[in-house]
Amino acid sequence: MEQQQKVTVLTVRRDIRKDEESRYIEIPFELPEGVEEIRVSYDVESRGEPKAVIDLGVRDRERVRGWSGGARTEFRLGLEKATPGYSPGPLAPGEWAVLHNAYKVPADGCTVIVTVQSYHQTPRWLKGDLHMHSVHSDGSYTLEDNARIMEELGCDFLAMTDHNTSSQNAAYPRQTEVVMIPGLEFTTNFGHSNFLGVPDPLDDFRVSGMDDVHRRIRTGRERGAKIVLNHPHCPNCPWLWDFDVDFDWVEIWNGPWREMNQATLDWWHAQLVAGRRLTAVGGSDTHRPDPYVRHACPTTWVLSETKTVHGILGGIDRGHVVLSYAPDGPFVELRSGTYGIGDAVPAGTVQEVTMAAERLRARDRIRLIDNRGTALEHIAEEDGALTLLLPAAEGRTFCRAEVWRHFDEAGKELLAAVTNAIYFD
Repeated sequence: MEQQQKVTVLTVRRDIRKDEESRYIEIPFELPEGVEEIRVSYDVESRGEPKAVIDLGVRDRERVRGWSGGARTEFRLGLEKATPGYSPGPLAPGEWAVLHNAYKVPADGCTVIVTVQSYHQTPRWLKGDLHMHSVHSDGSYTLEDNARIMEELGCDFLAMTDHNTSSQNAAYPRQTEVVMIPGLEFTTNFGHSNFLGVPDPLDDFRVSGMDDVHRRIRTGRERGAKIVLNHPHCPNCPWLWDFDVDFDWVEIWNGPWREMNQATLDWWHAQLVAGRRLTAVGGSDTHRPDPYVRHACPTTWVLSETKTVHGILGGIDRGHVVLSYAPDGPFVELRSGTYGIGDAVPAGTVQEVTMAAERLRARDRIRLIDNRGTALEHIAEEDGALTLLLPAAEGRTFCRAEVWRHFDEAGKELLAAVTNAIYFD
C-alpha cells in the first residue's frame, strides 16, 4: 500500500559580496517534469557585522510566483496550496529561480545555502471523508474544527457537503495539510446527493418533481461536479426519485455500518452483476460530536496521482477506491497481473486475482466475491497482513473483496472493509 513519493533535492551555496548589497540575486534551478510541489528553504552564514538580511522569493519561467521578504526562511508551492505570500498553480518544467534581495550584507560578505526539494507526482493511496457538515448548515463543527480533526487522524482530504449551500467552499481554511474538496449536498424531500469538485454547483436547489431533479443535476454536471447518490436506502431520507438519473458514484457506506448500508451494498452488487461498472464510495455524514458517527468513519481510500482535488476525484472516477471502517482499519488491494481495483483486465490475459490485506485481526472473515457469489472465503488466523490467490475462472466479469470483523462494542460481526471491483472483459 505504501508508495514512497519521489523527491529530487538540490542544494546550492551562493556567496554574496558587500558590493552586491541592495541587489536582487537569482539562484536558478531546473524544475523537472511532473512535479506536484516544491519546498524551498535557506540558511544564511554571515561573516561579520551587521548580521546579513537576505530576503526570499521565487519565480517560474514567466513571472514572480511569491515573495516573503525577510519574514520566512522557507516556503511550499503546490498545484492547489501554497505558503502565504506564494501563488499555487501549474508547476511547468523548465528554469525557475529562487529570488534573494541582498538587503544587508556585512563587510566580509555572507553565504546563502538554498535547498530546493521537488516532490514528483506519484500514484499513492490517500485517505479521507467525502461527506461532512459544518456550521454552514446543520452541523456544529466549524470548518477549522473539521480540518484539524482530519489532520489529527492522519487523513489527506475531506469534502464539506453542507445542505443546499456552497458558502463553506468560499471559507475553507487555507493553512491545512488536508485537501478541502468543494462540495454541496443537494438535499430534497425525496433524496440527497453530493455534488463534488466545484465551488458553486447550483443556483437553486428547490425542486417540485423529477424534471426539476434532472435540471439541477444537469446544472451541476455542466459546471463540472461529480454526482454521488447518498445513502439511497436510509429509512429517514432515502432516494425516492427515479434511479435513472445522471450520477457518477453511489454512497454504499454512510456512517456506522447499519442495515441501510447493507441494503445499498446489495443494490450496488446487483448493478455489478448486471454489467454496470459503478464506483462505490463512503462518507461519515458527521454533523456534531457523536459516539458512533465520527470523522472518517468510514474512511475512503483513493489511489490518486496527486494530493489535489483533481487527482483525488480523478482516482475515484477510475474506480480506484477502497473503504474501511476507520483510518486505522483494514486495507485491501486486488491485483490481476498489472491491473488493480477499478481497472478492466483485457480479454485473453491472466485473470487470477491476488488479494493483499493489511491491518487484519485474527478471526477476521475475508470474502472474495464475483458475479456468481462468494468465490473464496478465508478466516484470518493472526493479526497482520495476509495474501490470498483466487484462481482464474471462466465467466468471471468482476471480483471485489470484503472484510468482516466481530466488534465487541456492537456485539456482532460488521463490515470492516470493502473494495471496489476489478473487472474482466
